Amino acid sequence: MGRHFLLFMVAGVVLGFVLGALFPSFSLSFAVVGELFLKALKMVVLPLIVVSIAGAILNMESIERFKRIGLRALLYYTTTTALAVLTGLLVVVLFKPGIGVSLSGGEVKVKEVAFSFKELLLSLIPENFFKALVNFNVLAVIVATILFSLAVLSVEWRRELLLKQVIAELDASLMKLTSWIIKTAPVGVCSLIAGKIASLGGASALKPILYSLSKYVLTVLTGLSIHALITLPLLYLLFTRKNPYSLIAKVRDALITAFATASSSATLPITITVATDAGIKRQVAQFTLPLGATVNMDGTALYEAVAAVFLAQAYGIELSLPQYLVIFLTATLAAIGAAGIPEAGLITMVLVLESVGIPVEGIGIILAVDWFLDRCRTAINVLGDIIGAAIISASLEEEEK
Repeated sequence: MGRHFLLFMVAGVVLGFVLGALFPSFSLSFAVVGELFLKALKMVVLPLIVVSIAGAILNMESIERFKRIGLRALLYYTTTTALAVLTGLLVVVLFKPGIGVSLSGGEVKVKEVAFSFKELLLSLIPENFFKALVNFNVLAVIVATILFSLAVLSVEWRRELLLKQVIAELDASLMKLTSWIIKTAPVGVCSLIAGKIASLGGASALKPILYSLSKYVLTVLTGLSIHALITLPLLYLLFTRKNPYSLIAKVRDALITAFATASSSATLPITITVATDAGIKRQVAQFTLPLGATVNMDGTALYEAVAAVFLAQAYGIELSLPQYLVIFLTATLAAIGAAGIPEAGLITMVLVLESVGIPVEGIGIILAVDWFLDRCRTAINVLGDIIGAAIISASLEEEEK
């Protein structure tokens, strides 16, 4: 998926707006294609998350290696992802990009979520894993996957190698299926946008939607900038006592490549090269950066938090504090399983919206600008990987001394 895919995405967005404005009757019928696209996303999202998380943990090879490097990496990934989500929630609540446009033709019912910490805590462990899958209990599925994978990693006999191979094959198969679905995104996006514009009144709905989308883009970019230029540099300065902006300048080639490819996995060879050239221990870089390309998605998590609240505002949904908490937890944990491929945020976005019952079809409007934001958040994902590797490298050096 390169330049041609990007051109098709932009063309699909433009055509969707034109069809919805000029041919509303056709667009309402054409919207079924977009519904099929969303169903395909829902079909693949939870299996992909489960396999990605399991594969990332099992690739740590041993519980000893997990304790020495992997535990530090996951602690860093979880912390920075949570900070990114918190930043996203703060800027979207402050900017309110979804206020002023209505995507709903009537009242939207949202899911009831746990209104006490005890109930929320109990919901993290499923009584039946397969029931949790069927019910789309995202948090429970993710927690159960992490616990099971750690248990397999701690087994001393070597039969888990067979399980690792099965997980790897499943991951490759699901990634291939996901890539097929993503290739249909230009048509799906065109259908979703056209149908939504038509349902809101055709041409008369264009101005408020475009204005709201411009505010949404500004909100996401603001959040990403805060995370990239303030949060991550502060963490680097705190743990290494070195100039973070000097490191950012040294690894700029990886960030530029990430923006160009919209894929942290495709950028990985360059990321490892520039990281080691910048002074990060090669052993750390070769272990944490591939792991980070799979489980560390700061930019994606921030974007998902902003997008979920934006859509809630646009649908006229008043989110409660527990619902914000569910969005926070789901965006943080779902980003850990986001694959390092273009439009991976689109896959995990389904999880975040489903967690509180925000209408998934609202994704169609977001996708009008996602082709650009995907590149921006991928660059932030890669920057987070590099700074994490630098912090872990510095901590190991201090430990050795």
